Amino acid sequence: MQIPVKDRSSYLKGLLVVAKKDNQLAEPEKEIIRTVASRLGFSQTFYEYTINNLLANEYIDEEPIKFSDKMIAKSFLIDGLRLADCDNKLDDREINWLKETCVANGIDLKWLEQKLNEVKTSPKLVTGADFALYTLI
Repeated sequence: MQIPVKDRSSYLKGLLVVAKKDNQLAEPEKEIIRTVASRLGFSQTFYEYTINNLLANEYIDEEPIKFSDKMIAKSFLIDGLRLADCDNKLDDREINWLKETCVANGIDLKWLEQKLNEVKTSPKLVTGADFALYTLI
């Protein structure tokens, strides 16, 4: 599937919002963001700068993201849940923002709750092959 440039940007931005929500940026979160950003075609200079300044950046718009396609939105939500859980500290602010994004994309919250339960009971995301994004590109 060809992911539009706007959706690629929104995907990365959404992961950055999730990572920032708990006011901490753990190394596993940084690695996930680096891997996804690279796969989406962003330059290393850009995403390293963004990661290094993420917590201090007060200008990142945190409105829920609307994707052009539900498949992209679902992929993002799964990766967002995995990102939120990778530091073993699911924060209500992360989950609530993902719920808002789920609703903004017309996806049933029951679907997200099911995916959240799957993420909680699955091994942590450790390899690049585990990203939901990769099923799209």
